Amino acid sequence: MKTSPTLYRTLPRHDSQLPSAVTIGNFDGVHRGHQAILARVQQLAVERGLSSTVMTFEPHPRAYFARRGQRPELVPTQISSLRDKLTALAAHQLDQVVLERFNQSLADMSAEDFIQQLLVRGLNTRWLLVGEDFRYGHKRSGDIDLLRRAGRQHGFEVETIADVADEHGHRISSSELRTALAVGNLARAEHLLGHGYRISGHVIHGQKLGRSIGYPTLNVKVPAQCALRSGVYFVRAHGLGPQAINGVASLGVRPTISHGGRLMLEVHLLDCSIDAYGKLTCVEFLEYLRDEEKFPDLPTMIAAIDNDAQSARDYFALHGL
Repeated sequence: MKTSPTLYRTLPRHDSQLPSAVTIGNFDGVHRGHQAILARVQQLAVERGLSSTVMTFEPHPRAYFARRGQRPELVPTQISSLRDKLTALAAHQLDQVVLERFNQSLADMSAEDFIQQLLVRGLNTRWLLVGEDFRYGHKRSGDIDLLRRAGRQHGFEVETIADVADEHGHRISSSELRTALAVGNLARAEHLLGHGYRISGHVIHGQKLGRSIGYPTLNVKVPAQCALRSGVYFVRAHGLGPQAINGVASLGVRPTISHGGRLMLEVHLLDCSIDAYGKLTCVEFLEYLRDEEKFPDLPTMIAAIDNDAQSARDYFALHGL
């Protein structure tokens, strides 16, 4: 059983000169396209005795440039939190994950320095897998040709991968996944991911309003730019007991009870009382029920929650979950 990959936040590596098989990308969501890339890196690394390696970035470069340019509307929505992304990558039997902080110095780094500092000195790269349109370095000046020339000079091979398509020939990509999540199409998201869409987080203290109205909730922080459509969902909470627990969840800013609130995931577990504060839970989204609403008063809101809880019970009775 392979242990978790070694996580590096700076390069060069402090403890290794091992030659590496490397792929580079944002890997938001770690969908089936990403999974095909990771499988190829893993296979090649085993064949050639190299260290299988993913280099990824935090924040997303597009998010960095959008914020720097004061264009928040251009920040891409986030499919996975950093924890969920690293957890998903770790499930692919990698040796190393490099988490590069995307900041001004990385944005200003020339394409040649990117190759020299990160790939050659940083990881002793012997084989590199990137998308056909991969760009890097200051103002995206580096391309595949420059990588191949550098590879001949420094002794690494460059392989490119075209878009990965599903069995119907449709492209599998993070943008396709964001589109599915933006409309609450969880069946499409599951098709692209190869599993149900999930968000994990530690259960934190909320306003305790749910408890006072008979619907205690687990409160979980989510990324501020969460890709999933706000609304009410049927869910299962994993990690709080020996089995997953059925529930109904609201993702949103709670417009009835707070003004200008931050995005929060509130999960009400059906017919279950559990002290979960501080525990890490993974919430799996099964089906979209309705939009988040601003209700005129508390009784109207409670009546809607009664309906949601009954709908959830009917859903789980029908699906036998």
